[in-house]
Amino acid sequence: MNREDLPGILAREWDVLIVGGGITGAGILLEAARRGLTALLVEQRDFAWGTSSRSSKLVHGGLRYLKHGQFALTRESVHERVALLTDAAGLVEPQGFAFGDYTGRKPGRRQFMLGLAIYDMMAGRRARRYVDAADFAMLAPHIRRDDLQGGMLYQDAKTDDARLVLRVLQEARRHGGVAVNYLGVASLLRDGGKVAGATLTDALDGRAFTVRARLVISATGAWADALRGQVGETPKLRPLRGSHLLLPAWRLPLAQAVSLMHPHDGRPVFAYPWEGVTLVGTTDVDHGASLDVEPAITRGELAYLLAALQWQFPQLALGEGDVLATFAGVRPVIGSGQLDPSKEAREHALWLENGLLTVAGGKLTTFRVIALDALRRAAPLLPGWQADLRPLPIFDATPPLSGKALALDAEQRERLLGRHGAGAQALCDAAQDGELAPIPGTQTLWAQLRWGAGMEDVQHLDDLLLRRTRLGLQLAGGGLAIMPRLRAICQRELGWDDARWEEEQQRYLALWRRHYSVPQGE
Repeated sequence: MNREDLPGILAREWDVLIVGGGITGAGILLEAARRGLTALLVEQRDFAWGTSSRSSKLVHGGLRYLKHGQFALTRESVHERVALLTDAAGLVEPQGFAFGDYTGRKPGRRQFMLGLAIYDMMAGRRARRYVDAADFAMLAPHIRRDDLQGGMLYQDAKTDDARLVLRVLQEARRHGGVAVNYLGVASLLRDGGKVAGATLTDALDGRAFTVRARLVISATGAWADALRGQVGETPKLRPLRGSHLLLPAWRLPLAQAVSLMHPHDGRPVFAYPWEGVTLVGTTDVDHGASLDVEPAITRGELAYLLAALQWQFPQLALGEGDVLATFAGVRPVIGSGQLDPSKEAREHALWLENGLLTVAGGKLTTFRVIALDALRRAAPLLPGWQADLRPLPIFDATPPLSGKALALDAEQRERLLGRHGAGAQALCDAAQDGELAPIPGTQTLWAQLRWGAGMEDVQHLDDLLLRRTRLGLQLAGGGLAIMPRLRAICQRELGWDDARWEEEQQRYLALWRRHYSVPQGE
């Protein structure tokens, strides 16, 4: 979209204005647009900038939620996991998990296998099994052998969370939805005391716009209380930070995901292969810093995750020098007064307050359920609109790739279709010589980097390296080695002159050092 067209686009009459460009907002935009509503989504920063690019990347049923009796949430999540594996193949992928059964450590074999039996029953298939210590050690090399009795194996799934958001937005646009990044809400408009739109500010050039809509939906996640405050409501959210590490796959080589209970407090921690690296997570602590500042892992959280790795993989002697990158996200959890953050429920909630419909809480896996719930609540507020709100396939089917794309292997083609949908063919067609090769150390093609720069609303270098691709998390120093070749791509596709490139590179590297590297200090 050409931003010069914004005044005309925003002057339209809208059925729904969705505030927030994470997975919840994207899901609502898709489900609204495919059911005939005129729907506009605005995001004050970049699409997926918040929690939706900083999750644990797991599409899971929430096995640990069974422990707290959240059976409905687990059943719902398992069902959506199955749907995503089917409808988003190449973007959502199966991932085997292994959990060691150690003498005296909880949960024990009987309790864990009971939970897995319920998990499998909800999914309608048996994926669990127990293996003895020798077989488990072969499936999960380098693990602690002391007191190992055997292990439990089960199945979940993983994704690239930012690409999932972008794919959902792409589908929404194909159905007529409009999504604009770097366009934030300055204030809500009122009509007879009810919210009737918003005044928006373009973060790139300061232009102001007034948008009117029959309904405003806040899908701003951890930031929801700020918008609710404009209609006089008191805070309901408890922002919780989850931080993660990324290590080179050769330092922590895993075929299965390894799940464990932390030796200090018994919280679940995991490590699994993701996009050519090994991802380790997660912490669960109250986030007291300003939500306007990008979150980052602390020294305490780094030590906590390394302690888990050192206990589970003692042979590897892992330390902070092995960490490629870090990231932290703030979860939009609805506060209930629990002392332990990990015991807070993860269900979503809807609040209609003075004409503002707020969607809060929930999980990456259940974004479609959340979106449909929001539209059911919205229906009485949109006279004359009637729609069947039963779930539709998450994504429309896409034809197989042809032409240049046939030089790729079957797995690479499936990955492209999963991440780019109907745009995958044009991406391959636009590739220059050698650009259908992967960037060393990753599964990302050079062509995806070019496509992201030219066709996916990139405004800053971090948009490209941290969300359109994940190279800033996969490559040493945030991708320093590829900067010369990246410069040529950005200058051609984005029209950046030398001065703009230097400014963007310095801005990105400073951001990476502050928020995505190993934290310095005590």
